[in-house]
Amino acid sequence: MLDLIEKLSQKIDCAENSKTLTGALRDFFIKNFKITRLDILVQDNEKKGLVDFSKDWTNPAFDTEQDKNIQDIFQKIKKNKYITDYKNFIWFSLPKNGESLGIIKIEGGTSPDNIIEFMHTASYLISIKIQNIMLAESMKKNLDFYELMKDIAKIIETQYELNYVIPLIGEMIDKFMSNCLIYIFIRNNSKMELMWPANCKDKTILEETEKLTGKYNYNIFQNGKTGIFPMVNENRLLGCIAAKTMSGEFSFQDINYLEQLAKQSSSTINRAIVYGEILKHATLDALTGFYNRRHLEERIKQETSKAKRQKTSLCVIMTDIDFFKRVNDTYGHAAGDLVLQTVSKTIRSQLREYDIAGRYGGEEFALLLPFTRMEEAVMVAERLRKAVENQKVDLSKINPEKAHSPISITISSGIYEYKTSDNPEDLLKKADKALYEAKESGRNKIVVNKDE
Repeated sequence: MLDLIEKLSQKIDCAENSKTLTGALRDFFIKNFKITRLDILVQDNEKKGLVDFSKDWTNPAFDTEQDKNIQDIFQKIKKNKYITDYKNFIWFSLPKNGESLGIIKIEGGTSPDNIIEFMHTASYLISIKIQNIMLAESMKKNLDFYELMKDIAKIIETQYELNYVIPLIGEMIDKFMSNCLIYIFIRNNSKMELMWPANCKDKTILEETEKLTGKYNYNIFQNGKTGIFPMVNENRLLGCIAAKTMSGEFSFQDINYLEQLAKQSSSTINRAIVYGEILKHATLDALTGFYNRRHLEERIKQETSKAKRQKTSLCVIMTDIDFFKRVNDTYGHAAGDLVLQTVSKTIRSQLREYDIAGRYGGEEFALLLPFTRMEEAVMVAERLRKAVENQKVDLSKINPEKAHSPISITISSGIYEYKTSDNPEDLLKKADKALYEAKESGRNKIVVNKDE
């Protein structure tokens, strides 16, 4: 028996976390006692129940439908050390300071008496190892939380657009609160608008978010499984984080984490809004209202990074106004400006809200289409081409005293779809290559760079 204790000690010493410890114990008892099943349940004081230690017990989903007799066994086992007469399992207490940390339940085995004798000593070794792992994993969870808080705060150092900031925050919180569905809403004209993820099918969450107009305290509902955590800055409601556990209910620690994350997120989002307003005029092209070239290049870096991280599609369209120099030479630069304004307005009317338009230089525009495949981008480019071709430019607006017939304008476009092997600067180069081909082969047309 002492040899087995020594082997067990060596086996569990190598375990680094709850999952590997449970696996090591199962392997040991299968090999030495021919058991068929081993489970570890530990007491979770916040949820007032037993949770499966082999799973992420630091963020557990306590199953309220589990056999309620297990709780009775847990109370009895504190005194009796083990029970053998329930559901063909042997139930062993995990001792902790005269109390019980949890339960090990074992099924099968060629000699139950030998298992019981062995566990008189082994249960102490196992319990100490479990306590050490629980302490280490709890500390890691808290460290991960504070790292997350710092990461959310640091987003604003390089990003300020809500369409980019909020998905980053959502992805970070979603990864940390792995047992929850996370939603981020932003208040827009007194209504809550879902900003991340793409949709929310829970009608109760949608209804509860609309009730936040005057209340800033968090609200837990749906039997403790769903929570709304307001994001408030300087007594102004910016939005909220909604969270729904996959099963079970929120622990006090869960609520504390989400409350603090909502506060940190509100600070970052508020600064993004303020910075965005300040920088808006420094990032937009004054004539067209599109992003200027410098900021366009920053957005390309952001969108390629997001497409690579999320494994989503991204296309770019480079567009050039045909014979633009002829307009300037014939009618003057004021007419050229009017053409640029007319074309940019027409382009914007054909794009989705989250598409990104930039003036790359002169009469050339770059359009980023997130979540778009090549086939869809071709359809967009063709729609733009037709819309511009059908749009007449009335030059009498710049010189009412001189009669002008409306002039027609056409555009040429080159399209490229981002590949994970591309650098951000490759996108415009490869789309521009296709644009050059479109202009050289007749203009008022679209060419695709397949980069084969």
